[in-house]
Amino acid sequence: MAVPPTQPARTVTAESAVPTHAPRSSALLDVVLGLLVAVALPLAIVAIPNTISVVAALLPPGVSQVEMIRAHGLALPSMVVTVPLAAILVRRMRPAPLLMGGLTLLALADAAGGYADSALVVGILRGAHGIGAGLLIPATLVAVWERPRVLRAVWAGMLATSLLAAQALALWPLDEATSWRVTLQPYPLLTGIALVLAACHLVLSLRSGESGTASSEQGTAERGRLLMAAVPSVGVALLAVGVTFDWSAGLVVLTALLAVVALLGLASAGAAEGTGGRTLAYTMVAVGAVILPTAAQVTYVELGGLGGPGLSGLWPAFVLAGIGALAAAVLVNRMDGAAVPMTTAAGLVAVVIGLCSVRFLLPSPDGPVLIAPFVLLAAGAAVALTSALRLSGVGSSLFALALFFPAVLGGFLLGSGIQVSRLKEATSSQGLVDGFVRALHLWALFGGGLVVVVIVLCALLARRAAAATGSGRAAANGTDANGTDAKGAGGSSAEGDGAEGRDTRPGEGVGADPTRGAGGGSGTDTLPRVSSGAGPAGAPVSTEQAATERTTAERISPPAAVERAAEETEDPKGTEDPERVPGRGAGAGPRDGGGRRLPDGSRPPAEETGPGPVVPPPMPSPEDADGPGGH
Repeated sequence: MAVPPTQPARTVTAESAVPTHAPRSSALLDVVLGLLVAVALPLAIVAIPNTISVVAALLPPGVSQVEMIRAHGLALPSMVVTVPLAAILVRRMRPAPLLMGGLTLLALADAAGGYADSALVVGILRGAHGIGAGLLIPATLVAVWERPRVLRAVWAGMLATSLLAAQALALWPLDEATSWRVTLQPYPLLTGIALVLAACHLVLSLRSGESGTASSEQGTAERGRLLMAAVPSVGVALLAVGVTFDWSAGLVVLTALLAVVALLGLASAGAAEGTGGRTLAYTMVAVGAVILPTAAQVTYVELGGLGGPGLSGLWPAFVLAGIGALAAAVLVNRMDGAAVPMTTAAGLVAVVIGLCSVRFLLPSPDGPVLIAPFVLLAAGAAVALTSALRLSGVGSSLFALALFFPAVLGGFLLGSGIQVSRLKEATSSQGLVDGFVRALHLWALFGGGLVVVVIVLCALLARRAAAATGSGRAAANGTDANGTDAKGAGGSSAEGDGAEGRDTRPGEGVGADPTRGAGGGSGTDTLPRVSSGAGPAGAPVSTEQAATERTTAERISPPAAVERAAEETEDPKGTEDPERVPGRGAGAGPRDGGGRRLPDGSRPPAEETGPGPVVPPPMPSPEDADGPGGH
């Protein structure tokens, strides 16, 4: 009987959550994208603070200050609503055109800001700033996700730095300003530089062959999660507009707390990828709700008019904090994947320590004192974000980002409510200063408590995941005879890159029988595969590939024929390694004869261990015989 030739197994790599056109990039494209991230993220975040009250004295006499403050505050609500919709859009097209669109909108809003003359126009332009920024941030995230992983660390470090310095960057152009319109066009030159970098990125990405889109990788479930995140985003945005109509401080604090709790609940219910997705969503909510509102209050308290060093005395602390955030993010990116879950918690702990230092060290008339809290806040946020991003895929990262800006808005509302409640008690200039300081200290307690809650939630998730993984391993040990490589529910890769889209095939462990069909062993559906040792065992394949392999294996090597042929052609002396025999693992029992040992350790009789049986010569064909039956 002829033995069918053994077909080499196809090496099928796991589908990555990163779009397939990512790996072929040039170093120049990476450098341009890194510079674009370093410029675009601060431009987007600096649109958040509402600074019109600082130049209220420069407003025309007929313009209502309350209406102007309300109109100028529309940037963040517009950004909150835009981000989840932009996240859906950026998964259906390349990020480079979206980056160009967002920066172009920012540039147009900056140019038109010099002609604003009413609260209505201010509201439209600030809304345009928010929409442009809302397009930029998801686009930069997906753009760096398609590049080497170190750019994700740069993205996280720049986001943390931008959050810390946003209020100071928004106030810097207002020093000695002669027109209130400067609040609508704070950095037009930087916007032009970002546009040039975005154009270079677009050209280089097209030349490098990045012609595919991510639309095939965005499923209905992912779009549903992003749309679900848009619902609380709209609610928080409407809440932010509503509190400007004389809400009481207590009601503002209560609604802001409820909004943050709702975001944490949505992070638990809507995050994908198990522990990794939820950890990132929790981290985004905590960082968004704490860092920028804290930095904004610290910046106001440390202004020269309130006894602090002023903006010029704050910049050394901001620069060192930015360098520390980038360095910490890059360092975490180079760490071993097994330590990543711990570094997420360590980053959040650093944020808590930074909030404690705000509580006990500030206010201070000396700028160097601010280095410690600023470095702790920025570096801790960068470490937490970088680690959490490594635990999840791009879809879960966009969902977490959709919760990030509602958390920023919720943190601002909570801080504003606390400030108003403390400033009402002031009856003098010194009373106002003391009210700002008391509000800052109370806010530091609220923010620290929120981060501690998130740390506890992440720890509980990690504990549940470890217990589930242990149960899965125990179940796998019970089915090792069939080669099942089971994985406990909730277990996730420590590296986490490309966590989405992986299709793990059960039953293809190290000792799996390559000729076993569906329904064998422990009841798992193990696809038949004839292997010659090429390619990794248990490599995930898609459903169509699995069906093709099943059909091919059944056509070229019927299981019964292969087993019978293998038994007939085995080494007669029994010297082969049982682990190398196809379909026989190390645990296979001894066979009779052929030099095999019996269960008691002894060898069979001597005649069975000698030379193999003599093969008789071929019998003559009956047609050639000369006997009575011959012709």
